[in-house]
Amino acid sequence: MDQEIKKETYQYDPDKERVFVRELSGGYALKDELARLRSLPRVVKGKDRKIGYGPQHWSRHYVEPVDGMTQTLHIHLEEYSPGGKSHKHGHVNEAAFYILDGAGYEIHDGLRYDWKAGEVAIVHNNCVHQHFNASETKPARALVIKTKPMFLFMNMLFQKTLEKMPKDPSPTQGDFMPRDDEENYNHPSD
Repeated sequence: MDQEIKKETYQYDPDKERVFVRELSGGYALKDELARLRSLPRVVKGKDRKIGYGPQHWSRHYVEPVDGMTQTLHIHLEEYSPGGKSHKHGHVNEAAFYILDGAGYEIHDGLRYDWKAGEVAIVHNNCVHQHFNASETKPARALVIKTKPMFLFMNMLFQKTLEKMPKDPSPTQGDFMPRDDEENYNHPSD
């Protein structure tokens, strides 16, 4: 598998402007909007969504307002390579990380919070935080659910990166690649 994921195959490009809340204007009417929503798929297939970023922190965005299916939810999968970490950042909105597999920890405003598969890690409003995979040999994954679009709609626009994502692999991840082609997403805890 090619070590680098091409940006053009991934629907979320952090270097481009994003649509956080779609405009409803002109001929908008509830009848028209309901017809539009009912014409959209109700199931988002993970295999149709590309994974991006890397090499330590990967993300697959399932639902965002730019897709036209929701206005208030942003749902994505995070995968951390062995020994990997995310960028250090902060934002106004809360986020819930349901840990699918692996074990790791968060640093929230300087305090450490450990997590493992089957648990939920909560990032509170206005918290400077970073996500870490505690294992040097196994990846970790979390499903992230947040109402970021709603916060942005309410003009609560604070989001800041304090430390960029690592551009180099972690010392222990070897040739790790995110589990992009996998069909069985139910993993036991070790």
